[in-house]
Amino acid sequence: MDIPIKIHPLAQLPPEATATPQNLPLSSQGAEVILGNIIEAQQLVMPVVPSPITMFGPRGACLLLNGVLWVSDTGHHRLLGWRNLPTKDSQPADWVIGQPDFYYEGQNAKSTTGRSTLNVPTGICSCGEGLAVADAWNHRILIWKNLPQDSNVPADLVLGQTNFRDNEPNRGTQQASADTMHWPYGVFYYQGQLFVADTGNRRVLIWHQLPTENGQPADLVLGQPDMISRNENGGGSPTPASMRWCHDITFWGENLVVSDAGNNRVMIWQGIPTENNTPCAIVLGQKTFDSVEMNQGVYYPSASSLSMPYGVGVGGEWLVVADTANSRLLGWRKSQSILSLQNAAADGITGQMNFQSKGENRDFGLAKRDSLNWCYGIKTCGKTAVIADSGNNRILLWQFNNL
Repeated sequence: MDIPIKIHPLAQLPPEATATPQNLPLSSQGAEVILGNIIEAQQLVMPVVPSPITMFGPRGACLLLNGVLWVSDTGHHRLLGWRNLPTKDSQPADWVIGQPDFYYEGQNAKSTTGRSTLNVPTGICSCGEGLAVADAWNHRILIWKNLPQDSNVPADLVLGQTNFRDNEPNRGTQQASADTMHWPYGVFYYQGQLFVADTGNRRVLIWHQLPTENGQPADLVLGQPDMISRNENGGGSPTPASMRWCHDITFWGENLVVSDAGNNRVMIWQGIPTENNTPCAIVLGQKTFDSVEMNQGVYYPSASSLSMPYGVGVGGEWLVVADTANSRLLGWRKSQSILSLQNAAADGITGQMNFQSKGENRDFGLAKRDSLNWCYGIKTCGKTAVIADSGNNRILLWQFNNL
């Protein structure tokens, strides 16, 4: 899996804060509900064996207005489902997809690839009346035409492969094509169009309509000059059009947003691109389009820098970025002109005391209701932010204020 080795810094204090942070408009009480096993002070290790409660490195979640919640329990190679919005900590899931029961784990359930097996599921979203999941290490997207409301409901459609049995990257070839994938980590559905972060091919694929056939080719590509190229940053230096490790997708108003974790930036287009390899309008996290260093080349972060931002989501007027390696959420308020936000400082923060701090759970201690540890995903539904707090093996349901 693409999780970097984390080396704790020497015990030292960050430089004096140069900007007074404003908290994101999330409840000051922290997460209202925490899903996953909650570690106690006397425990040394949090168990990660599968159960209806425990999770292992969850990367994505999808909450619907009817209260149904689906979570990509990535490390256990399964999806967990709740039929109603959970109201208490460590509430057990009602359904499981990808394993024969809640207590089993293994890639593709230690069997052959099928319509209801998973291998490192990550991004997950509602699409039309159904559900789409980025089944990353099977190099495919699974689509259910109707929202699953039971365990091990088989998927109806597969993209990236011609059938539900095959699982080779780019279907066993060295080149990409319009109908293949390599480590697709993100999926998003917007106004009838399907967007996939085809991460290993360093590109975003777009279908203008929800696909209806297995292996249906994409209509448009971003990040590469054509459908067969797959070099990072297009084989050259970073540009407004290139990508290195795209991971998640959202829309901020009418503007497409893609997290380019490998270039330590977030890319934003004005509207929906209509041509292959369209350059983005602005980036967040870097001063220029050809800059790529973590935290803009210095050890401590700032209000305008990012380090491996994997997740992006929108709550009201806010664009919220899961700044994963800095273990924090950063938020930018909507502006009248998206162009004015190039390299803009964030307006709000959650997970750290100031913009210059980056410790996991703030002080490398136990997880708290308002702390984060390598957060990978952020999506919202109504007033509820759903945060995949992967390093803490949990999902946070956290209420937005004033939305």
